[in-house]
Amino acid sequence: MKIICIGRNYFDHIKELNNHKSKEPLVFLKPDSSIIQKNSPFFIPSFSENIHHEIEILVKISKVGKYIDKKFAHKYYEYISVGIDFTARDIQDDLRKKGFPWEISKSFDNSALIGKWMSKYDIDDINNINFHLTKNSEICQNSNSSKMIWKIDEIISYVSQFFTLKIGDIIFTGTPSGVGKLNEDDVLEGYIENFKCFNVKIK
Repeated sequence: MKIICIGRNYFDHIKELNNHKSKEPLVFLKPDSSIIQKNSPFFIPSFSENIHHEIEILVKISKVGKYIDKKFAHKYYEYISVGIDFTARDIQDDLRKKGFPWEISKSFDNSALIGKWMSKYDIDDINNINFHLTKNSEICQNSNSSKMIWKIDEIISYVSQFFTLKIGDIIFTGTPSGVGKLNEDDVLEGYIENFKCFNVKIK
């Protein structure tokens, strides 16, 4: 199982971090060791002083595919959720300045939180999904999948050019604006519409 992540997929997030829009989806990977086990907290790692939360819509691949046409991409997933791409922003900023890959800032152990899955058939329009993140009961990230630069089916089609998608693979589709630093004892809750997908304590 692999985790495929998309960066810079919302204009508001690109603007808040003073980045530039890429011509194609920006892709990076997380290993399976990045997954936080069910009901476990997130422990702030000792190597970073600026861990950020990034809520994202997730897609679970349900069918093996390669070179998938966009018009058929909807056949390759049945479930969606939201999760957190925990990011060591201080390390990422330093790596970007040096022109180095991001992996250690994005793919460290327990850097991926995966929420409860829900059927895509419970959603009226996959390209019009409201989702949000609360930190200590206050909304800190709030967006809609219609604001994605590259929509879910486009992402699946694009990444399948490079990676064979297998059953159980997970795609993180990018985060909107509102990312921010986490502190010990913070509590994060992620929602699709009114469905709570996760609750995690920061330690």
